[in-house]
Amino acid sequence: MENPMKEEMSRRRARESVVQALYQLEFHPERPEEVMRERGEDLTGEYRDFYQQLMEGIQQHLTDIDPMIERYLKKGWSVSRLVSLDRAVLRLAVYELLFEQETPKGVVLNEAVEISKQYSGDESSRFVNGVLGSIAKALEQNEKSKKSC
Repeated sequence: MENPMKEEMSRRRARESVVQALYQLEFHPERPEEVMRERGEDLTGEYRDFYQQLMEGIQQHLTDIDPMIERYLKKGWSVSRLVSLDRAVLRLAVYELLFEQETPKGVVLNEAVEISKQYSGDESSRFVNGVLGSIAKALEQNEKSKKSC
């Protein structure tokens, strides 16, 4: 049986690779296949599949993800105004919250905050935590209201 801690660490590496790829794509949008390939090179097996699933999903659902993020930013702010790394982390986490239902919300939030701390710092991690906390709470309330109907 796979060690759960080892699996989560490998999923963390896949998520870090996604954030790095999204960041790199900000500067090289004309090379999506090359960037995806380069950033996923060190991953193998199910973790490479997880990476590819996340990358493809984010790209396919960006028109759902960005408005969701924007809804929970301060008035006058937009997704395009965010620091590139924060935008990448938020896009990954919001994709997982919306479309990767088997990953617990707490894991998604924790991973996003930890990746944000590692790559961007404490201030960014607090910002990411606040935005994602609001989104997760709204999604939870939405699920409860659907169940009660």
